[in-house]
Amino acid sequence: MKNIALKLMYVGTRYHGWQVQKNAVTVAETLEKAISAVVCHPVRVTGCGRTDAGVHARVYIANFYTASSIPIARLPLALNTRLPDDIVVEQAAEVPPEFNAIGSCVKKEYTYLIYNSRVRNAFYVDRAYFYPVRLNERVMNRAAALFSGTQDFAAVQSAGTPVRSTVRTVHYCLVKRRGDLLTLRICADGFLYNMVRTSAGTILYAALDKLSPEDIPALLAGGNRSAAGPVLPPGGLYLSRLWYREEVGTDRILGN
Repeated sequence: MKNIALKLMYVGTRYHGWQVQKNAVTVAETLEKAISAVVCHPVRVTGCGRTDAGVHARVYIANFYTASSIPIARLPLALNTRLPDDIVVEQAAEVPPEFNAIGSCVKKEYTYLIYNSRVRNAFYVDRAYFYPVRLNERVMNRAAALFSGTQDFAAVQSAGTPVRSTVRTVHYCLVKRRGDLLTLRICADGFLYNMVRTSAGTILYAALDKLSPEDIPALLAGGNRSAAGPVLPPGGLYLSRLWYREEVGTDRILGN
């Protein structure tokens, strides 16, 4: 039995997130059907994390087990002929039996895009959050920097799946502008439910003078969800980078 890791990307607009659900079309369900058709037996895929409805992935790792003799180099092409255009498998590799797409992942980066212009851009519909009032990216970056470090992020967590701890380590959080596009990148050892979108909403509030960047440490320490900003829409959110333990053999498909 081989353990196969897939590197894929997807546009999440048409899907109700990654995780298989009974009454909604998801990325995992769609991928499982394609894999099962190629390897000629039912499979269950393990993904590197749960993305919510409407959220995208520029890079995503999933793994599954198979006894199929199909050459691994042929898997991406074979799967892509059975997948819709908004899900693409880029690479496949055999990995050690103990590899687990989520358990072996040590940190992740999410990117949130804000299209900040007076006029909407049709090409960013469901790809970035449109905000027509000019935002000060320097203030936003000051606010973003204060999310870094090992802290309790309960204040930017929505009610959802219970977790044992709301403490996470954010390795970096920063905002940059390129023309009308603002890019927020945040990397951490793990994320709480809606943590990125709520952090983005809180950073947006700093640019709107609804709070000061210097308020953020106390806001996080207080753990009060109502003190933070709103949950921004899912269409602007992308899973953008992944890191794995060196020994699990994903470097050749991730390129890290």
